[in-house]
Amino acid sequence: MQKVTDNYITSFIPTPCPSILPLITTDCAMAETADDVFDDTYKEKEGKPPMMFVWRNIILMSLLHIAALYGLLLLPSASPLTLAWTAVCYFISALGVTAGAHRLWSHRSYKASLPLRVFLALANSMAFQNDIYEWARDHRVHHKYSETDADPHNAKRGFFFAHIGWLLVRKHPDVIEKGRKLELSDLKADQVVMFQRRHYKLSVVTLCFLLPMLVPWYFWGESLTVGYFVPGFLRYAVVLNATWLVNSAAHIWGNRPYDKTINPRENPMVAFSAIGEGFHNYHHTFPFDYATSEFGCKLNLTTAFIDLMCFMGLATDCKRVSKEMIIARVQRTGDGSYKSG
Repeated sequence: MQKVTDNYITSFIPTPCPSILPLITTDCAMAETADDVFDDTYKEKEGKPPMMFVWRNIILMSLLHIAALYGLLLLPSASPLTLAWTAVCYFISALGVTAGAHRLWSHRSYKASLPLRVFLALANSMAFQNDIYEWARDHRVHHKYSETDADPHNAKRGFFFAHIGWLLVRKHPDVIEKGRKLELSDLKADQVVMFQRRHYKLSVVTLCFLLPMLVPWYFWGESLTVGYFVPGFLRYAVVLNATWLVNSAAHIWGNRPYDKTINPRENPMVAFSAIGEGFHNYHHTFPFDYATSEFGCKLNLTTAFIDLMCFMGLATDCKRVSKEMIIARVQRTGDGSYKSG
């Protein structure tokens, strides 16, 4: 079980390129990130509730992956422009999760201007992984009660459950209970988050399915079938699975250079597929760090994107861990596999 003894407060040093000049961090209680710091006072209840399948989700997920497989078969018939458009849609929708729902709204690891928040909300709708409010709420629960019954995708229940199975069954009662107790006033006060929540279904239909299909059909004459199944369903399924690998593979396979007492691992393959989210031992040790890694933009396109937004004046106040704190933590709780750089 994860044992966290460090809570943090971050002093901000304004800089146009936050990955170059780290922020100073000290060991103190930090109210702002209390929702995503592990709670070691939680005790699992005796006995387990019966597993209840959500057949609607099982059917929809099955149909989605069948459609994605068909999209895979259509790849040879897709034009180079359609393949490039598919990659663009992949990157945009992935950013809606990584730079948006995760690093901005779940962990508040940096501040974003209104135009950037609008872009990330639209990108998040293209990703179609629940609205920002629900995604951030569940992710804070995941960090606060990691690898317990209150964790929505508890990896101790196996790879399949942590990857997709958690979406195919009813939530454990403790997940629901702990989610209701979180203080989510920052999300409720964000007009972009709440607007997206109110109009989520329409935004998903438009941005996740219609836009990826219609752009190649209208601009370069791609068939609607290829547009529907390649940049539509295939891209959507791949982004989903790349995100799920963070919950499954990055909690099971890899080394633990920062904290050997917790399950999350450093997994370069997951980092590559999820544009930077695979440095998971670091992330669960220092959840407030905007880069989710000490190595800047290395295998981390999300960090590169946030740095670019800072350079353009659209993002500020990126939280970072000092090198001294990283080394101290490595020496205290690491598994001995740490390599700098």
